[in-house]
Amino acid sequence: MKLQKFKVLSLDGGGIRGIFPAVILSEIERELKERNEEQWQIYQRVNLIFGTSTGGILGLALSLGIPAEEIKKMYFENAHLIFGGKKKFPKWLWQSSHSRDNLHNLLNDIFKKYNNNFPPKLRDCKIPVAVSIYDLHIGRPSVLKSSYHPRFTRDPNLPILQAALSTSSAPTYFDPYSADSYQDSLGADIKFTHKVDGGVWANNPALIALIEAQKAFQIELKNINLISIGTGERIFVEEDKIKDFGLWYWLNNKRKRIIELFMQGQSQQVENLISLLQRGIDRQEPENFGYIRLNTIFKSEIENIDMDEVNQDKLKELEQRALIQFKNNRKKIFELLEIDLD
Repeated sequence: MKLQKFKVLSLDGGGIRGIFPAVILSEIERELKERNEEQWQIYQRVNLIFGTSTGGILGLALSLGIPAEEIKKMYFENAHLIFGGKKKFPKWLWQSSHSRDNLHNLLNDIFKKYNNNFPPKLRDCKIPVAVSIYDLHIGRPSVLKSSYHPRFTRDPNLPILQAALSTSSAPTYFDPYSADSYQDSLGADIKFTHKVDGGVWANNPALIALIEAQKAFQIELKNINLISIGTGERIFVEEDKIKDFGLWYWLNNKRKRIIELFMQGQSQQVENLISLLQRGIDRQEPENFGYIRLNTIFKSEIENIDMDEVNQDKLKELEQRALIQFKNNRKKIFELLEIDLD
């Protein structure tokens, strides 16, 4: 009998561009549901979800049994509520661009809806899930995890809402997130203040997810199938620009290039390292594990979709890009999920 692979889903950060992975995942669920599959939801088909920022929100939602279609709709229908109130100059010199109040309320409502109208905690996740943050309270990267290992005692009682708002608190977009203390599973008080978007160090968390599968679950690399989904990236090629690379170019309220550059640089290097692990130098070795990377490229400034975009036409364009990615990679996606297409 062929052993089943350990299936890992990794979801990048990217603000409202979380529509991209939400569309792909909702298409998977839609097709499974149309085929009358009993296990049609993503959480029933993977063993670990690892997310950053908007990918963290999506991953936490999926782990509660929330259909990807609901998160997609939430983003489409509330983009203007979440990101429409961007602060004007000179306020953004001293304040974050957006208030998180509307995002807080939206997530609170949808999380409670799928947990018998009670605020869920990480221990309530139906499958193992982890989200990356940066902890300004201690000055270190951190990962918030559900209770999928006996040594993970810090986070099980953390409200999922707090985890979601922490991992999505992108610098300059939202203030660092702070909330009331909570107790770990051993009864110790845990202070929860000044948490920042994990995208500052792990916008593409696929490599961390791969290591987590090996170490927390004792899975050999050859027995892992990894599906990594991005949120779109802008290629930064500025060979024709020879001056004016000052603060205004890199960090202004209209286009925070330096934030995107740091996040994309990390994401691209993770792709390189995973390729090296999977196929060796110049892809000369047999595949060591199952892997697919789903993403889209914005080739120009005009094509680019900002992380706080509210224009519905642009968001619809992103949806179309996601549908194309799903269509072009459908066979490989279902193969990695070990779902028979016949």
